[in-house]
Amino acid sequence: MTEINASNYDQLVAAVDRLSNEELVAAIQSQEGGVDGTLEQVYQGMVNSFNPQKAAGQQATVQYEIAAPDGPHPYVMRIADGRCEVEKGTAESPRVTLKIGLGDFLRLVTNRLPGMQAFMTGKLKVSGDLFFAQTFASWFDRPAS
Repeated sequence: MTEINASNYDQLVAAVDRLSNEELVAAIQSQEGGVDGTLEQVYQGMVNSFNPQKAAGQQATVQYEIAAPDGPHPYVMRIADGRCEVEKGTAESPRVTLKIGLGDFLRLVTNRLPGMQAFMTGKLKVSGDLFFAQTFASWFDRPAS
């Protein structure tokens, strides 16, 4: 089975390009750390790529609900005071909630699935501030790949 290192952007992109959603999810479930270990690597990459200048002093709480065969994996992203922090769990009143399957989430964060396409095809469900959901992704500097 393929080992997926989500802490290395280029390796994650290569896995996303090479594998179907089903193969991605199966590989992640079978490796040490499983779904949460992979998601923690992805979110750490997002935290590291957060650009506070692009957020321009904004504050927000984003609720992610990542669907996997073993159930939902909720994570909260808090952006405030020029910092971005992510933790497992749920937020009381997020500005936006994003629900998406694990494979599609990995495609979204690697720019292999455009957010608007994911939304229009029902792969990404958004509740709350839809305008914010379209703009906050620009607060992160994504590696070129």
